[in-house]
Amino acid sequence: MAVNTAKTRQVIVAMTGASGAAYGLRLIQSLHVAGVELHLIFSDAARIVLLQECDLSLPEDPAAAQLVLIERLALSEADRVHTYGLKDWFSPAASGSSGICQMVVAPCSMGTLARIAQGMSENLIERAADVMLKEKGQLILMPRETPLSAIHLQHMLSLATLGVEIIPAMPAFYHRPQSIAELQAFMVERVLDHLHIAQENIQRWGISNDR
Repeated sequence: MAVNTAKTRQVIVAMTGASGAAYGLRLIQSLHVAGVELHLIFSDAARIVLLQECDLSLPEDPAAAQLVLIERLALSEADRVHTYGLKDWFSPAASGSSGICQMVVAPCSMGTLARIAQGMSENLIERAADVMLKEKGQLILMPRETPLSAIHLQHMLSLATLGVEIIPAMPAFYHRPQSIAELQAFMVERVLDHLHIAQENIQRWGISNDR
């Protein structure tokens, strides 16, 4: 699998309508701090969940949404943040020729997961995921649902056999978290590990380290 160098690292981050919007926001913020160029896509349902769970009203217009995110997440280098609409077929995320080879959907709804598993490309999120699969890039999905039906599990298995990394929003407790923010951090750190993003001062199993 091809991976961009740190200097040119680009990652697509998509957020869909599953609960756990804070995971996606924290991931965007962490990737920006790490110097990654971000390509952001939000589903209509994601905007509803962002308002419900994070009190963040994200405009439908990509340019306006980008300004809101830059201010809310204190993204200091605006030229490394790109936001696209669901029907923006001319965005870099829509084609393998762009050279972007890493994508994360966090959180990932079961509907989005199912459509990706079936090869559907009715919006830019699904198309970008399809590009990752056909170009042998890295696709990470963070599903958040419970309980999981047999259909959900079948779709996850199908994607896993294709090399998709399924990282459910299931935080651990061995690091004895003292806040919801620490639980969010745990999951985002796992995603960053799989993206091969260097991290400091994180709690790892068997290693004593204060968060």
